[in-house]
Amino acid sequence: MPVQIMGVLNVTPDSFSDGGRFFQLEAALQQARHLIEEGADILDIGGESTRPGAGSVSTTEELRRVLPVIEALGHESAIRLSIDTRKPEVADAALRAGATLINDVTGLSDPAMAAVAARHHAGVVIMHMRGTPETMRGLTEYTDVVAEVKAYLATQAAAARAAGIDEIILDPGIGFAKTAAQSLTLLRHLGKFQDLGYPILIGPSRKSFLSSIAGLERPEDRLEGTLAAVAIGVLHGASIVRVHDVAACRKAALVAAAIRSS
Repeated sequence: MPVQIMGVLNVTPDSFSDGGRFFQLEAALQQARHLIEEGADILDIGGESTRPGAGSVSTTEELRRVLPVIEALGHESAIRLSIDTRKPEVADAALRAGATLINDVTGLSDPAMAAVAARHHAGVVIMHMRGTPETMRGLTEYTDVVAEVKAYLATQAAAARAAGIDEIILDPGIGFAKTAAQSLTLLRHLGKFQDLGYPILIGPSRKSFLSSIAGLERPEDRLEGTLAAVAIGVLHGASIVRVHDVAACRKAALVAAAIRSS
């Protein structure tokens, strides 16, 4: 599978990375167009922040945020649209509106999400996370983080397959219930996930684990660290990278992919 770039589009007032800059519809659409121009293959649209400590929003509010964006983009672009949600009801409405991929940070922990995906013949991204965004920072005890994350993803992928889902993508969940050191370990050993037989997605973009290395406290200062993580991830087998800075990350990913295949 060629490396694909998934552009992040947060339609929230409290995103860690952009501070709600794209909360209004026209601003979100302008950013979507910008990401497409920069070379995004997929747009991942989310209406609920999953940053550490973030609380949940109601289903009604999440739908109010994401549906107008999905509907508008479906009319003006052929780019693939992904819905970043934990709620089966939101996923169902988003798929009916034009999305074809569900990015579930809870890893299909709710069987209803798998049923929604199967009913719509949609793809799924199964991510590893313990707890919720509100509680995950206290759930980072692992005996072997690579083995435990891999085992979880294998189990959830098998359940997704049994539910009738054909397209399954696995995400080890960089920064989700992981310390900075554990996130680095997962990136270093990403190749160990390849024998599961599914495409691997990574989402290191602007995340706080980078600040522990080079003092990059502000998300907007983490581009170089993100590029390094993207390159290493692709070199070790990632097929999709979920990023904010599409143009720069696309170049880094293409170089790493060329090295991987050389």
